[in-house]
Amino acid sequence: MSSSDRSPGPVPSTTAAFHLQAVASFVVSLAAVTVGVLYLPADPWVRAFLAVSVLYVTTSAFTLAKTVRDKQERLTVVNRVDQARLEKLLAEHDPFRPAA
Repeated sequence: MSSSDRSPGPVPSTTAAFHLQAVASFVVSLAAVTVGVLYLPADPWVRAFLAVSVLYVTTSAFTLAKTVRDKQERLTVVNRVDQARLEKLLAEHDPFRPAA
């Protein structure tokens, strides 16, 4: 099988504009929550608790996103390896060879 017969690997579907929009959205939302917590009419310990909570949710979201991405990449690599093995078996198989 020639390399042109193989199906192409996954193509990245995000653009630079999408990436910029995602980063800008994250920065704006985190800044808005930070300003909201700082100017909240509450005791300092309540604001500190909310600030730590926001940091915890933010780091948990990053961890979840990384975990999902890593799993998706691992499955993609496994699928590629399986396809390469199948292509090798098909390339080596000769249906006209007499049985031994």
